[in-house]
Amino acid sequence: MAGKLPPIVCVIGKKKSGKTTTTIGLVRELVSRGHRVMTAKHGHGFELDTEGTDSYRHRHEGGAHRVVMAGPSQVAVIGNWGESGELPLAELVARYLADADIVVAEGFKAAPFPRIEVFRRAAHEHPLHGQDPAADATYLAILTDQMGFQAHVPVLDVDDPDRFVRLADLLEGTLIPARRPA
Repeated sequence: MAGKLPPIVCVIGKKKSGKTTTTIGLVRELVSRGHRVMTAKHGHGFELDTEGTDSYRHRHEGGAHRVVMAGPSQVAVIGNWGESGELPLAELVARYLADADIVVAEGFKAAPFPRIEVFRRAAHEHPLHGQDPAADATYLAILTDQMGFQAHVPVLDVDDPDRFVRLADLLEGTLIPARRPA
């Protein structure tokens, strides 16, 4: 990895807790404040390419290990990891997202970056918070529907209409460097 990484925050939580809603809302708020925000999403399998497209043919008929699709308004990379396996979040950011003001990563709960957990008691009995003291030390905030939830970081109502404003304020105060006057 060459160069300095932009700040990275991971939005974590168990399945159906509201990670995507939180990621989208936080990104929208940060973008509205003028930040260049990029995201990474950890999934358990997906397919972006469709049979018959040129990129599909490059990869599946030609056997290309990785395909970059580039056009005037967008870019995508499709392919396989190879024998070395999945890259760590830091390497993904270094390769593809290094010019961001901040990267909001959905998932990546094992990554050693600051994190925001979304915990819905209505969906899961226990949060991730409290299971690993080393991971707990990286928390910035917890969004939850559990009244009286106690933590060493701000605890926000997962349904509060101002939660994304409050999270963006928190990130600007802790992770995102202050802008220098032009």
